[in-house]
Parts: sequence; C-alpha cells; structure tokens
Amino acid sequence: MEAIKQFGQYSLLLFQALRSITEFSTYRKNLFSEFIKIGYESIPIMLLTGFFTGAVLTLQTAYQLDTDLFPKTIVGSIVAQSIVIELAAVIGALVLAGKVGARISTELGTMRVSEQIDALESMGFNSVTFLVIPRVLSGIFMFPVLYVFAAVTGVLGGVIIGAVDGILPSAEFMIGARSFFNPEAAVFGILKSLVFGFVITSISCFKGYFAFGGAEGVGNATTQATVLSCMYVILADFVLAAILL
Repeated sequence: MEAIKQFGQYSLLLFQALRSITEFSTYRKNLFSEFIKIGYESIPIMLLTGFFTGAVLTLQTAYQLDTDLFPKTIVGSIVAQSIVIELAAVIGALVLAGKVGARISTELGTMRVSEQIDALESMGFNSVTFLVIPRVLSGIFMFPVLYVFAAVTGVLGGVIIGAVDGILPSAEFMIGARSFFNPEAAVFGILKSLVFGFVITSISCFKGYFAFGGAEGVGNATTQATVLSCMYVILADFVLAAILL
C-alpha cells in the first residue's frame, strides 16, 4: 500500500508541474540557475567519467581480442559503438544520480523540514512551479548535452590509451570507429540521456519535496532518491533498448 501511495503522490506532483509549466515567469530565474548547477558544474565529472570509461573499455577489448583472427581496427569499432550507444549515457546517468539527484533531494528536503516550502506557499507562490519544474526541465535539457561531452571524451580516451599502451595507432582506432559508426546510435544515446534526466530529477524532486522527520528524514530522502534513481535508470535503459533496438 505504501508503494501505491507514493506512486500516487509522485504522479500528482508531476501532474501539478505539467499543469503549471506555462508559468515561465515564476521559475525563469531558477531555471537558468539549475542549468548552471546541473549542466555547467557537471561537465568536469562527465569528462573524467567518459575519458576513463573509454580508456578501460579499450584495454579490456584489446585483451579479449588479442588474436590474429580480427584486425586491430575492430577495437576502435567496438569501443566507439559501445560508448555512443550505451556507456556514455548509462554510466554518466549513474554518476549524475549521485551528484545531481542527491543535491536536489537534499535541497528540497531541507526546505521542507525547515518549513521554507510552507512559507513560499503562504506568500502565494506555487511551490511546485517555483522549485520542481526548473529542476526537472534542466535535467531534460542538460543531460543530453552532458552525454555528448561524455561520448566525445570516451572515444578520445580510447584513442589516447590505445596509442600510449601500444594497442593500436590513433589512425587505426579512428578507422575502426568510423567504419561501423551509425548515426542512429548517437540519436538513441541522446534519447536515453533525455529520459534519464527526467527520471533522476523527477524522483529526486519527489523524495525531497515530501521529506519529513528533520535531519534524519532529509538523509533518508537523499539516500532513497539516489538508490531509486539508479534503479530506474537501469530499468529505463532496458525498456528503451527492448522497444527501440
């Protein structure tokens, strides 16, 4: 019953947000502030995540294909395709669930238990419009941008580690990457990152918005937001792959 109750609260929160999304003047400043927090401030961690994901994948792929049966360019093909279609979006989203999701749920949870949300509503503000919409929209718009950063640096990481470790020259890596590259894979990756952005920010807003119980309650809400975000990212990845691939 508790799960049904929470699903109803979550659905109602999203309905309220969708109904008031046209009130742009109410959340305009918060929206651009969240663009900075979710997008710009997350670029360094996405660059590192993408780079080392590509580097590790190159090493592992070269180890598994250490045979004369395949040309070395196949390493570039596998690494680039895997990063673009899957790893940049999924691993990036899991990292952002900890960084972005935890921050959102902590902020809103603290505002809830300190009665700041109640104060906003007593002054005539629509708290859902003011607090929830800018965070969810920022996730939807900025996660695809961050995915592009992760995908590009992932391929770059593979190129660099392949050359430095003597696995294959950079030119051969790029030949392999281009030979099997499918633009639809990049579109699929962007679509997944958009969905992941919605999942992470909406769940985090929900958990923070309905937090209770003081500091301990905020901590529990943040933990639940992070764990649930990761779980539903994996579930959404499976559903999208089953439907679109």
